[in-house]
Amino acid sequence: MNEDKNRQKIFDRAYEENVTLLLRIATRITGSEEAGEDVCQEAFFRYYERIGSVPEGEEARYWLIRVVKNLSLNYDKRKERERTAYWKLGNQPRKEQLNEGEDKVLLEESRDAVRLALNRLPSKYRIVLILKEYENLSYKEIGESLKLSESNVKVRVFRAREQLSKMIRKGDFHVPR
Repeated sequence: MNEDKNRQKIFDRAYEENVTLLLRIATRITGSEEAGEDVCQEAFFRYYERIGSVPEGEEARYWLIRVVKNLSLNYDKRKERERTAYWKLGNQPRKEQLNEGEDKVLLEESRDAVRLALNRLPSKYRIVLILKEYENLSYKEIGESLKLSESNVKVRVFRAREQLSKMIRKGDFHVPR
């Protein structure tokens, strides 16, 4: 019980001394007050989880700044990928209407192409992609299942999607809408 009080005391002190600075940093990097608050919340959550294994006092400030910086940059990268994806989607040419039979054949061929490309992925990427896309598991559930960190799962899913996309582009496959 005394240990919990001590942890809370350490956390409260770090929070009071650093929250204003960290909010300003996160808001400036992300360009959004709301995103800055989310980033700070995540940074303090990580700090609380690691009390005892991370520095206290002045050193805690530097640790928290690094975490906020990294989380903010990751937020920016994620937003940029989203903007790019939306832009690509909005600027794709519309295909002419195909009759139902043609559409069905093209869909079947596309599924086969994706299945073949998926089977060519390294197993560490193929497994996480299958669990994420076909089984709709969360990153946390996948991490717990495979004994990987959630961030490692996210990286593997991202890399798997990129490799799969490259393989499909090289194969000149048609994916109907």
